[in-house]
Amino acid sequence: MAVQEARQGAATAADGAHGGGCTCGDCPHGAREGHRRAVAAFLRARDGFAAGQGLPTAVAHSASASRQWVSEELTQRAEAVAERGRAEGEAWLSRLWLRTTCTVWGAVLALLLAESLTAIGAGWTGARTAALLAALAVAGALTAASWFHRARGGALAPVIGEDNRMSTSRAVAAAWVLLVAYAVLLLAGRLAFASDPGERDALLAGLDLARGAGVVTVLAVVCGIAVLVRRVVGLRILGLRLQKVPAHRPRAADLLTDDSGRGAFADLQYVVVSAVAVLFAAVRLARRPDQLPDLPWGLATVVLISAATYLAGKYAEGGRPVILSVVRAREPGDLDGPIRTGDDIEIRGAGFVPPGARSADRLSRMVVRIGAVDVHVPLIPVAGGFRNPTDTVLTVPVPVEVEPGSVEVQVVTAAGVATNRCVVEVTD
Repeated sequence: MAVQEARQGAATAADGAHGGGCTCGDCPHGAREGHRRAVAAFLRARDGFAAGQGLPTAVAHSASASRQWVSEELTQRAEAVAERGRAEGEAWLSRLWLRTTCTVWGAVLALLLAESLTAIGAGWTGARTAALLAALAVAGALTAASWFHRARGGALAPVIGEDNRMSTSRAVAAAWVLLVAYAVLLLAGRLAFASDPGERDALLAGLDLARGAGVVTVLAVVCGIAVLVRRVVGLRILGLRLQKVPAHRPRAADLLTDDSGRGAFADLQYVVVSAVAVLFAAVRLARRPDQLPDLPWGLATVVLISAATYLAGKYAEGGRPVILSVVRAREPGDLDGPIRTGDDIEIRGAGFVPPGARSADRLSRMVVRIGAVDVHVPLIPVAGGFRNPTDTVLTVPVPVEVEPGSVEVQVVTAAGVATNRCVVEVTD
């Protein structure tokens, strides 16, 4: 009996210690499980409120009071979900370094197996030894980088942007840098083992710009694009022409989509064209390991056009949110009239919800400035989402603190960007 009670006490203590908030490895009650449970609880509460369930009797008699209570309740629950999401993202990043390290060394093992199979009949050559040593050097460098950046994603830390998303431009540039670095190390290894003067001269000639002009040009352009895109995005954010909100954690899909998760043509074509060109260059290097990959100018030009398209897409995306009009919100059966304190106003425009800010915790941060009064936009749930706020329409009440007369209305989005001001008349 005592043993059974001790086991039950230990199980209860374990459940308390791992109630969804810990971040230990593959623990079934870790941060990922805690985030999943928090999201499921929030969705149940949102759909329940949308169906009119769970409202206190003290506010059920008033539509405005019940709406305000539901909005506050969903905001608090959304903050809890966001906190779980941040914890899950940090735990995922801390585990990612080990996965990247295993992937890197798995690639080295695959290279060893491929060389062993192709050496059957042909025999083992110095080029195969140099290729393996170059792979070991690159893998060792990536492993060291993974260790020093293990809290930020390991070897993937350099390609994770400031918004906690995978950067397409940095990922493409990193792929070309790794390929060229591996090619140079391969030639250096062959040069170190070469005993014939003619072979050494041929290897040195393989580094001439005339043979590797295509790959060098592409490397310079994609690295420049990676630096330029960061500058362009930063300037557009400071110039209020682009809205950015950070993600909870990076995802591989970020390479092919925009911040809202929709497929982006500019990113997709850049990744696909670059992947094909890198694969072609790797095959050329395997066939001619005595020189830099001689990327044909036709293929290099295709990569340069793809890079220019990607850069143009970065210049074209985004835009400042704008108010087009403000009208009095009218319920069916209401009489027409002017805007009075206590009425709801409908703000029509565009860009109120930044890409990637459709979660409840981000929507709850939207504010409408009516005169000198800041009004938080209420969350109005419907089955499967929210009726308010949306990207084109916001509905907020006019508080009694607003003085009658001409007042300015301005929206502040979740990204902190303020719209233009629209003047409306408020009467008693």
